[in-house]
Amino acid sequence: MQRDHGGDPDAARRRFGGTAGEWLDLSTGINPVPYPVPPLSPRALAALPTRSDMAALRDAAAACYGTRAHVTPLAGAQAGIQAVPHLMASGLARVLSPTYNEHAAALRAHGWTVEEVPQLDALAGADCAVVVNPNNPDGTRHDPARLAALAAHVGLLVVDESFADPEPALSLAPRLHDGPGNILVLRSFGKFYGLAGLRLGFALSSDGIARTLADMAGPWPVSGPAIEVALHALTDTAWQTETTARLSRDAARLDALATRAGWSLVGGTPLFRTYATPDAAAAQEHLARHRIWSRIFPYSRHWLRLGLAGTEAEWARVEAAL
Repeated sequence: MQRDHGGDPDAARRRFGGTAGEWLDLSTGINPVPYPVPPLSPRALAALPTRSDMAALRDAAAACYGTRAHVTPLAGAQAGIQAVPHLMASGLARVLSPTYNEHAAALRAHGWTVEEVPQLDALAGADCAVVVNPNNPDGTRHDPARLAALAAHVGLLVVDESFADPEPALSLAPRLHDGPGNILVLRSFGKFYGLAGLRLGFALSSDGIARTLADMAGPWPVSGPAIEVALHALTDTAWQTETTARLSRDAARLDALATRAGWSLVGGTPLFRTYATPDAAAAQEHLARHRIWSRIFPYSRHWLRLGLAGTEAEWARVEAAL
């Protein structure tokens, strides 16, 4: 069953016409100014990744995320979401909602009973509990210490930190080595680094969970080009610092435009913003007439999410449309 997502400009063109080059896709939370990809070595494309390649990638990710937990590279955080239902026998899962819909969908598709709950404390007692921190799409943030304490009351705690890169203080990663062994943290590479097409992500966990994930992922879970690019990006602290500052400025810039348009901020992260509008479907259609694609949600008549523009020409288009 196909699930509703952002990042589908084909759907925009089917509904509203236009060519691919005319559309500005702001329906995702992907950094619009990607990490500058260095020239790839011939070996990155021609040879299978070696064990030493994978070890270097794991070490770079561990250093970047400040963790001593076991790191499992995967083909995007989505691969981790798809693996979660197979880490234990199916039972009762609770997902803190509303949130990214793939978590509940993946669990249901593999026989889990899924309850979507509105409060963090309501996750207690679940065989598998899922929290997105910071949350997509409303930006709700949870204290890592409180999440670590919650792990004692669930079978497996999954914390999706796909949007945590600009806010490292939110991450559970530094706590995993001396905390309970039933926590799985998922990190996305593509969102913050703006390279979603590389399909790279990481699972941070105890040794037991890491071994199971590695067995499921197989011997070559990520590509040579992904490894080579990530080794540059994960160690480029100057770019990370500069990008975090730029994203924060641009998020404030978008908030100011939305406020002038009469929308109010629901929440978000430095990578995306969610606004309350009088009529989200009408607002999306209005933006689409300007060839700007946005994200609305089946559970809210008012919420509309926008990612950030990248170039000044794109910002001018957003300002004119709003």
